Amino acid sequence: MRLILPLAALMLCLLCAPAMAQTLTASPLTDAAEALRNDTVYVDPSAEQTIDEDEANALRERIREQGAGPLRIAILPASAADAAGGNPNEALEEIANGVRERGTYAAIIGSAFRAGSIGDLQPGAAAELATSSLSKKDQGPAVVLTEFVDGVGEARANGGRVPGSRDRGRGGGGGGSGFLLLLLAVPIALLGLGRLRRRREQKAQLEEVKAFAREDLVALGEDIRALDLDVEMPSADPQAKADYHRAVECYTAADDAWDRARHVEDMEGVASSLEEGRFAMTAAKARLNGEAAPERRPPCFFDPRHGPSTTDADWAPPGGAPRPVPVCAADAAVIEDGLEPQSRQVMM
Repeated sequence: MRLILPLAALMLCLLCAPAMAQTLTASPLTDAAEALRNDTVYVDPSAEQTIDEDEANALRERIREQGAGPLRIAILPASAADAAGGNPNEALEEIANGVRERGTYAAIIGSAFRAGSIGDLQPGAAAELATSSLSKKDQGPAVVLTEFVDGVGEARANGGRVPGSRDRGRGGGGGGSGFLLLLLAVPIALLGLGRLRRRREQKAQLEEVKAFAREDLVALGEDIRALDLDVEMPSADPQAKADYHRAVECYTAADDAWDRARHVEDMEGVASSLEEGRFAMTAAKARLNGEAAPERRPPCFFDPRHGPSTTDADWAPPGGAPRPVPVCAADAAVIEDGLEPQSRQVMM
């Protein structure tokens, strides 16, 4: 299926697609995993056993001070385990699989406290530390978690073993239950493959956006060269010259941003500079013709290379409802005649 998508719309689709997919499959466990990819502590606002924001920040700082990282902590409502068949152990495993990073994981799920480790602490260490920290449960979850963080920091400084305990080999138990063994069964190669797949998808998306942006850059460059002699004439409007030079600056900025772009998000600067450059060229042409500069408007929906739009026209995508879109004068006339404007098309 071929969909009409200008560069800005294509970028919007690519940037929003992961978030839209996540929304469709959202659950307390996926929310926790998403948050813990970029944070060390996640607190679900509906958790029964909870901590406040100051206590959460204190935990984050404690993890740094004690050298306990990589360590991720989630505090969830008891209902979060429902997504894992009601089993807190499997719920924590699901969070760890969602984050897909090595390290130690801990979660308070309702009244249950679970901990485990992927390629990090020695087998059984996280479970032992969880059990030990529960001795502070009468003092509240913040104290229990602080005790656990301190223990992880000490274990990490001790080669991954809990100080004073013998090597348990494949052991585990207590607060960690059998979760440690489940986590150790997750192939590390699988985690790497997931990251590799995401990188490949992101690279393909970036290449697609950059290809369309390069076409826009070429079009703007040709437009600039075509006006070069006109603005050099002694009688040329000074403001037209200023608009022209602004267009050249925007072209250079867009080209530089294109070269630096490593992610789809980086292309937003390219699109912005191109839009400003196209408007500057339109203004320069108008002034050279003795006309006033046009109103600043969005680029033509059907192809930004058409330049800034001049009006809004009702247009309906195949199978969709009519909606107003910004269009150039030529495309507005085509739509008024009941025809479909020619547009840049992207395979989606």
